Amino acid sequence: MHTNTEILHTKIDTSRANPNVTPLYQASSFLSGSDFFYTRKSNPNSSELEEVLKNLEGCQHVISVTTGMAAINMALRLLQPGDHLIANELIYGCTYQYLIEFAHHYQIQLDFVDMLKLDDLRSYMKPTTRMILFETPTNPLLKTISIMDVVKLRNEQCSNALIVVDNTWATSYFQKPLDLGADLSVVSGTKFYGGHSDCMAGFISTNRQDLAEKMLALRFFQGCILDPHSAWLMRRSMQTFTLRMKEHQAKVQMMGRFLKEIDEIEKVYLPEVDGVQMTGYGCILFFEFKDRYKDSVSKFMDSLKLFDRGTSMACVVSAVAQPFTGSHLSMKSEDKIRVGIRETLVRLCFGLEEEQDLKADLLQAFRSIND
Repeated sequence: MHTNTEILHTKIDTSRANPNVTPLYQASSFLSGSDFFYTRKSNPNSSELEEVLKNLEGCQHVISVTTGMAAINMALRLLQPGDHLIANELIYGCTYQYLIEFAHHYQIQLDFVDMLKLDDLRSYMKPTTRMILFETPTNPLLKTISIMDVVKLRNEQCSNALIVVDNTWATSYFQKPLDLGADLSVVSGTKFYGGHSDCMAGFISTNRQDLAEKMLALRFFQGCILDPHSAWLMRRSMQTFTLRMKEHQAKVQMMGRFLKEIDEIEKVYLPEVDGVQMTGYGCILFFEFKDRYKDSVSKFMDSLKLFDRGTSMACVVSAVAQPFTGSHLSMKSEDKIRVGIRETLVRLCFGLEEEQDLKADLLQAFRSIND
């Protein structure tokens, strides 16, 4: 054969390689006889990652997709024109804006409700309600919505509605929505699961075979499966996931107590850990500056040396952000104020740095706004 032909067809036998960890299968297609045939449908790396997350969630099905917002979109695509969607009014800014655009484009009836008020939620439920979507704890302010209470109301008022819980901030390590009656649990794996700010992913978990089949078909036709390299990176990160979450939990408890003693702070926000719905919590908290420091937020954040600015969060290094101008920038100012997102609100995400170093950095930043 010509050298070029030999080059194209030369392969080694890897059947006895037996690597200690699953290697990266950077292949778009597979030969006849393989358990896989096309990566747009499935790939060894994404399939192994899904098995890992099924064990973490304790569920029957996990569907991996490219990002957390893709996971939200997959859930929404279960709706039909004319269906009614209820969403909690306190929710990630991009989700809030996308729900409005999705509802308009697909002729979905959409209501934003304060789901902490169960009587208000009950009043919005109707026979055409097909989905109830919320985060718990909420982004921001970390308010806890009782999944079991929402499930009970759904069963009484609109039994055909799907309950979709965004579990990104609690993670399946501390909260398992499916065990509490939710139909779908969605997570942005970009945050805690990845944990190193180097890959993006989204996951949808369910125990319902019918929903899993619909979303797997949708993923295939939309082409939004997680790519092999991201799946491989995410699988590697999951090897240290439980260790990181334990450290994040210890860190946020210590830092929460520390911040409550700071004179410039009006209030510190942490979620309720009741041992039933949530068994723990890690990494992220919010605090509110006293009104007289409203114009000092930017100076405070700029003065921090160990806290990254930008979209990094829930990873091995600490981060700071202002939700009003960051995660919820796409919301109208009046909507932000209405749900309690003010310019004085700051988000801190604690990484794996030493506690004394983080405290020292925060103290010098607080001092800077009084200079």
